[in-house]
Amino acid sequence: MTVESMAQAIYLVAALLFVGALAGLSRHETARAGNKAGMAGLTLALVATIALAFDRGLSAGGALLLFLAACTGGAIGLWRARVVEMTGMPELIALLHSFVGLAAVMVGWNGFLVVERDPEGPEAQLLRVEDAVGIHAAEVVIGVFIGAVTLTGSIVAYGKLSAKISSRPMMLPGKNLLNLGALLCFAALAVWFVIQPSPWILAAATVLALILGWHLVASIGGGDMPVVVSMLNSYSGWAAAASGFLLGNDLLIVTGALVGSSGAYLSYVMCKAMNRSFLSVIGGGFGITAPTSSGEQEHGEHREVTAGHVAELLSEASSVIITPGYGMAVAQAQHGVAELTRRLRERGIDVKFGVHPVAGRLPGHMNVLLAEAKVSYDIVLEMDEVNDDFASTSVVLVIGANDTVNPAAAEDPGSPIAGMPVLRVWEASRVVVFKRSMASGYAGVANPLFYREKTEMLFGDAKERLDDILSALPQQAPAGAIRTI
Repeated sequence: MTVESMAQAIYLVAALLFVGALAGLSRHETARAGNKAGMAGLTLALVATIALAFDRGLSAGGALLLFLAACTGGAIGLWRARVVEMTGMPELIALLHSFVGLAAVMVGWNGFLVVERDPEGPEAQLLRVEDAVGIHAAEVVIGVFIGAVTLTGSIVAYGKLSAKISSRPMMLPGKNLLNLGALLCFAALAVWFVIQPSPWILAAATVLALILGWHLVASIGGGDMPVVVSMLNSYSGWAAAASGFLLGNDLLIVTGALVGSSGAYLSYVMCKAMNRSFLSVIGGGFGITAPTSSGEQEHGEHREVTAGHVAELLSEASSVIITPGYGMAVAQAQHGVAELTRRLRERGIDVKFGVHPVAGRLPGHMNVLLAEAKVSYDIVLEMDEVNDDFASTSVVLVIGANDTVNPAAAEDPGSPIAGMPVLRVWEASRVVVFKRSMASGYAGVANPLFYREKTEMLFGDAKERLDDILSALPQQAPAGAIRTI
């Protein structure tokens, strides 16, 4: 068996492992196995690619560069994985997407330099024999365009998620026409490049795509950023697939298509969960009109309580629902939440979690945190599973959540988040909101929940307040309590 055929066989195995990884990551119980399958597939793919490069005459200098690049990238990846906090995962993932986009741009330009820029070279001669020079030019310009949009879009997403730039949407006059005009200009440049390949045309297409990617994501508000991260994940997949066509690498095409299609589907599902138009979000807010209300009007006075009062409230409750948000991740309060859950269930109190599809700033963010704290999967419920239970619940603890529990989404047609399905926590008998201050959430919208009669505010660091509640909560369960764990 030749090295070429062995590499293709390994690529097939790697592709199957990637499919298995996606299947495993779809459920809590199999997520670890899915992650390991993806790592195994990537390792096999790297080994096969390196072997194939040597078989095709990789020079000693090229081998040294390949080795140094692999070691450098691996070292940086291991370092970032070790030091990143869970709160920093959304922006880290956005930044990683930008590297995929950059790689696609570089592969596209390399393809141009090897073929279109060198028409007498062996690659160009082979394509001329196969009558595929025009197809290659189209692959180059499309791959560069997708990669450049992903690159700058991901950098803007990183800036918004890390609070380095404002999360508010940028509203340039005629922004929809600007996006549409950019797409039409690219189509014209792509046709021109296929007919007459030129570095200036490709450079113009690259700059246009970089500007478009920046504008698309800058025009999307903070409330929709979880969808944007998923959307950029899809873009990075299509960029990788475009690179696969240029490099003639079947595995890269398959892997890119898997990432691109799964990311697109996840973005669609999240848009449905948020009552957002999928086309509007991916189009940089295309078709979204300005809200008639900013949501910043006064709603009354809030009521502040102590940790001891909350402990007393919980000890007398028959049922509790905990709704976590990004603030819980910032405070690293998941272990305190898990301990509180254990203590309450020992007292015979029914405890469960209500997790919004976009809680945090990354799909599945809260689920991962709760799993890390060893919270049982069977009491972590999605929004649709738990919303009907709030009306019969004694106490709801809102820990670091804001926009996902905002009643303005359901009651104020002029709110910027109007129509977004939210956790109906206000239907419970009592609501306790853990917050550092009365500031609005990531979407920049005030929350009238904080001023409602049944709502009480517990200010401070969530982890510290949970420790105070645990200290004030009686250690022993009352006589006759039913142990549930």
